[in-house]
Amino acid sequence: MSVATVYSRAIVGMAETAVKESKDRVRSALLNSQFNFPPQRITINLAPADLPKEGGRFDLPIALGILAASGQVPIASLKDREFIGELGLTGELRSVRGVLPTALAAKESQRELVLPVVNVDEATFVSGGRVVGAEHLLAVCAHL
Repeated sequence: MSVATVYSRAIVGMAETAVKESKDRVRSALLNSQFNFPPQRITINLAPADLPKEGGRFDLPIALGILAASGQVPIASLKDREFIGELGLTGELRSVRGVLPTALAAKESQRELVLPVVNVDEATFVSGGRVVGAEHLLAVCAHL
């Protein structure tokens, strides 16, 4: 994630329409959660580019990346954690698909998985994984 000097947002890396729409969801969620949205150009690279991305699962990590890049949350607090979740316009976390493979990957890499509270039951099918559920972006930031 990079922050430059002119306000604009771009998501690159074979993002489908729903992922590109996350720009507006993330901006609204940050502002409605009383965070500052940086006035600079923001480029979000969803790598690897050759794999298609779909749905709102990237909203939470994108929002946290923006908050970290703009100094509103400590970058170090994101270390050893995986994030997945769609954001509503007011910052609430909405359920996502694909939680089980994400929970498996988080466990294998010994990372904590932070996700919408409604997805916690599915994630806990992976025994031994560290799982934290949250209802809102503010709760995620408080956990950090």
